[in-house]
Amino acid sequence: MEEFKVEFNTSQGVFVVEVKRESSPNGADRFYELVKGGLYNDCRFFRVISGFMAQFGINGDPEVSAKWRDSPISDDPVVESNVRGAISFAMAGPNTRTSQLFINFNDNTNLDGMGFSPFGHVVEGMDVVDKLYSGYGEGAPSGNGPDQGRVQYEGNEYLKSDFPDLDYIIEAKVVAE
Repeated sequence: MEEFKVEFNTSQGVFVVEVKRESSPNGADRFYELVKGGLYNDCRFFRVISGFMAQFGINGDPEVSAKWRDSPISDDPVVESNVRGAISFAMAGPNTRTSQLFINFNDNTNLDGMGFSPFGHVVEGMDVVDKLYSGYGEGAPSGNGPDQGRVQYEGNEYLKSDFPDLDYIIEAKVVAE
């Protein structure tokens, strides 16, 4: 699959991501696998920082998340840049990409040198992405947002009770192959 599109139906509306495998082959392949497997359905945008990015990709069911947490993919060279609308995998160092993604709100080209390799771009509905709730800000412990460890192990139960305003993905599906 060299190019495909994924439609995200969210609590704020619909946006579409276009993926070009040549930009980040390992990232594109993992993204395709995760979308086809339903990982992003009922998934919260748990870290939304105005002027920076919106992060998501921890499934609401801790058992589902656990399957991917220990299955990292190898890094890809940075071919595209982290410009507004680019989507990349989050990571915690070299070769640690699993299922978490972020969409850039602005041009964050400083991330390019850190190894964040965009595999696609929002081609429709960036206005929807711009509306994602950002009131909680950075995650715990440095901010008031959700603690990623708790999200991993408690899922949507924790997010719905402690962070009820988070926007979420109703369904993500491949719409063009």
